[in-house]
Amino acid sequence: MEKIINSYESMFIVSLANGEEAAKATVNKFTGLITANAEVIQIDEWGKRRLAYPIEDMNEGYYTVATFKSEAAFPAELQRLMNIDESVMRVMVIKLDHEPVAKATEAPAEEVVAEEATTEEAPAADAE
Repeated sequence: MEKIINSYESMFIVSLANGEEAAKATVNKFTGLITANAEVIQIDEWGKRRLAYPIEDMNEGYYTVATFKSEAAFPAELQRLMNIDESVMRVMVIKLDHEPVAKATEAPAEEVVAEEATTEEAPAADAE
């Protein structure tokens, strides 16, 4: 029987109560679990952010978003393990309807400004 592979996205918020280094260790634990059991498309660590509302009397958390492809059983197990871990404040795993694409990293602002300056100078050279 053929295994069905689906695309998923997981977002989880880790508590900063034990410090940012402990939060990063928890993030590394779960991203390692995802890497070991799924085909990773992209992992974005948003870092320390302010929460929309207090959770467990905390106003900030460490956000991470992971996009991956796996068998149907893995996301349920991932969510179960995250819910057991006391340092994970919130977790959401959703099945994607579309094919995920890894986002390219943005070019530094200096390069973008340099490209715009080059394109502005080019028409002036043609006018002469």
